[in-house]
Amino acid sequence: MRVSGVTLPDEKRVDIALAYLYGIGRNNAKDVIRIAKVDGAIRVKNLSEDDQKAIAKVLESYKLEGDLRADVTASIKRLKEIGSYRGMRHSKSLPSRGQRTRSNARTKRGKRVTIGAIKKEVAAKIEAAKTTK
Repeated sequence: MRVSGVTLPDEKRVDIALAYLYGIGRNNAKDVIRIAKVDGAIRVKNLSEDDQKAIAKVLESYKLEGDLRADVTASIKRLKEIGSYRGMRHSKSLPSRGQRTRSNARTKRGKRVTIGAIKKEVAAKIEAAKTTK
């Protein structure tokens, strides 16, 4: 089954497979199958044509994939343009929701980079160069 350019995995249950769509999480997936009156425990490959059409019809009311990604990107761009605190945090690649950064936030900030630490030999050479001048 293909929805919004995404192929849902055939071997997964319907309620799990719907979460593969960007913008549909587990709770929204449960709502979709409830509204479409489809059993969420059956596999995607076992869905009938009517069930697939019912699910697709319900999903039309949701903003999915490319449209949602564009909206999120536009929202972040707007925050950066107006110079808000959250926009500044986004532009500096730091957490924007109040998390601590002294000891955590590795996934957002990236790999550790040591600043200001030099070897003793290099420090001795720099000190010697300063005294000879």
